Amino acid sequence: MNETLPHAGTDGPAVGRPIDRVDGPAKTTGAAVFAAEVPYPNLAYATLVPATVSRGRITAIDSAAATAVPGVITVLTHENAPDLKPPQPFSPFNFATFAPGTQVNYLKTDEIFWDGQPVALVVAETLEAAREAAALVQVTYEELPAAVDFAVEEGNAKPQKANMVLPSSAKKGDAEAAFAASPVKVDLRFTNPPHNHNAIEPHATTAVWEGDRLTVHDSTQGIDWLRTHLALRFDIPPANVRVRSTFVGGGFGGKSVVWAGTILTALAARAIDRPVRMMLTREAVYHTVGARAASTQRVALGADNNGKLTSLIHTTVSRTGRVGGLPEGLTSPSRHLYATPTMLLQQNLVEMDLIPPAPMRTPSEGIGSFALESAVDELAYRVGMDPIQFRMLNEPETNPVDGKAFSRRLLREAYELGAEMFDWRERTPEPGSMRDGRWLVGMGVATAFHPAQQMAANVTVRLSVDGGVLVRCAFQEMGVGAATVQAQIAADALGVPFDSVRVEYGDSDLPSSAAAIGSVQTATVAGSLLAGCDKLKKRLRGLARRYGTTGQAFTETLARAGLPSVEVAIGSDTRVGKMTGQVKFFTRFLRDQRRWMKAAYGAHFCEVRVDRDTGEVRVARWTGVFDFGRVINTKTATSQLRGGIIAGIGMAMGEETLVDPRNGRIMNPSLAEYHLPVQADIPQIDIACLDEPDPTMPMGLIGIGEVGPTGVAAAIANAVHHATGKRIHDLPITLDKLL
Repeated sequence: MNETLPHAGTDGPAVGRPIDRVDGPAKTTGAAVFAAEVPYPNLAYATLVPATVSRGRITAIDSAAATAVPGVITVLTHENAPDLKPPQPFSPFNFATFAPGTQVNYLKTDEIFWDGQPVALVVAETLEAAREAAALVQVTYEELPAAVDFAVEEGNAKPQKANMVLPSSAKKGDAEAAFAASPVKVDLRFTNPPHNHNAIEPHATTAVWEGDRLTVHDSTQGIDWLRTHLALRFDIPPANVRVRSTFVGGGFGGKSVVWAGTILTALAARAIDRPVRMMLTREAVYHTVGARAASTQRVALGADNNGKLTSLIHTTVSRTGRVGGLPEGLTSPSRHLYATPTMLLQQNLVEMDLIPPAPMRTPSEGIGSFALESAVDELAYRVGMDPIQFRMLNEPETNPVDGKAFSRRLLREAYELGAEMFDWRERTPEPGSMRDGRWLVGMGVATAFHPAQQMAANVTVRLSVDGGVLVRCAFQEMGVGAATVQAQIAADALGVPFDSVRVEYGDSDLPSSAAAIGSVQTATVAGSLLAGCDKLKKRLRGLARRYGTTGQAFTETLARAGLPSVEVAIGSDTRVGKMTGQVKFFTRFLRDQRRWMKAAYGAHFCEVRVDRDTGEVRVARWTGVFDFGRVINTKTATSQLRGGIIAGIGMAMGEETLVDPRNGRIMNPSLAEYHLPVQADIPQIDIACLDEPDPTMPMGLIGIGEVGPTGVAAAIANAVHHATGKRIHDLPITLDKLL
């Protein structure tokens, strides 16, 4: 039976091929239109005025000088801003409550909760006038005592509250007693500084009202969350809000929730009844967009003389803001990576008067793996074992924390292949034993890990009589090839050429999708898309039986039936449909939580060179081998993994947000003083993927967006230790820590 379209399969299956991104030409030629580039007539521009205290109350605002600037339309403050409903409190049973970055009702309160909180909004005919006027707004405060120094506040931390989405503790046996009795042990403290977002495209919003209907062009990672949140805040039905986000110039977690810039742009547009645009400066991103918080970690490991772990203790202290913030799950890697008979995991939090933290580039595993994998490396040295051999000796058969089965775990194979590719056998074990002229040479390894999830997405799939296929889903494209891989999946599922598939995305008028967070988007959309393709083929088979075209191409069936196209839908965006989708998600989530541990894994191999006189560290070689199920597109997958490794190198070698401990002010809010890696800092990065499908996931694929950076900082720190004999416990790895 030929249930395909003409010319199907002429180039073989689409899945697995290194197909160029479908959005590549638009981006490389400048045709792609981003949120701050959408043309509107009579457009006005808005700029935020930040608070200059970390805690207090506004006692007076003088905007006379600002209003007098030519071109200024209005200055909005808490005294004259239009109504705005407060955000909903967080609930793990309502996805929309993930949306607000803070619980502050912007410009509807005189309270200040962090230095940089927006206290006024200037709207003007030009961007230049808005920025000039914003600098002239004078705000007087009653300043209150503020907790802004993490080193001082760490001792006030309390156990983190757990929920079904964010576990915070685990206990197996008596880990402290087992640790005390272990003949070989390490007990180490690790720290990381705060980090901030610096996407190529800073946060930007263009908003326009037509009566009580709002259209927002926004650089968001969560179209549906943003739509729902805006409807709540402006007290209008979700159907009256349209969010468009066709292209996003980098997200990394910073655009996954809704920050002040988006809300206040829409507020300003309503206030002046004109389209308004706001483009955050780099400094404004630091002031108003949450990112990674500082944290401290204790990792204590015990082992017998043969290298078998006897105890694993991992406790952490991080922070939230006084008005919200998503806590880090720093102990996540320790829950899953190593077999041990006893375990104690505990995450602790302290509330501070700083902007609430938010997801940032593998938020939990990126930092948690630095501490765990560094401690594992140190214990391997003390036992006298090769770091890879030590890891493989303690590789678990089932999930260590609860005994669940692994859906698929090929970490041994990843390390074996990586060691061969990297020539690990050339490494001599003693620290400081490898040299090349003035350079001390070190090799380090670390494990990459990120858990896998699948959420809910609605899609439609349409087959036209001319053989074209249209897939519609409001997922987000952040530059990783999302539309390309979904077209590949649809092409193979329907047996059509890749070029005959068109994917529409990035618009809330399309069927809703999950946010692009937690490496869930590809698998989530793929699951619904595959179901839609199956439903479409079933519908077409029924038509073929009715019109006597069984065995012929489906296009012949449509022609015989006189139908221009046939379309099917998976899921519904009605109120009942959304509730049903959420119930289905939680049912699957709880079932999988009971049965499986699903994750992406990898093995990082790093060579560094350290100048023996200056302490300068250069990353010289990198090999990463990854196990993330089926590879959909080899080009976009390896590119994304390289990008993740580069992000990890930045976190390890230079990134650090400097917060003044006296007043909570960020002292380096720009790329001039916040150090990101440049091309000269990055070596050749070799990537290999095992390409073994996970039987529990759609098409056997696991998300890869966040596995790349995990373990990177530890691999570098372990290589530096091998080169110099110095164990770095505090990120970033700077000269002063080696001299």
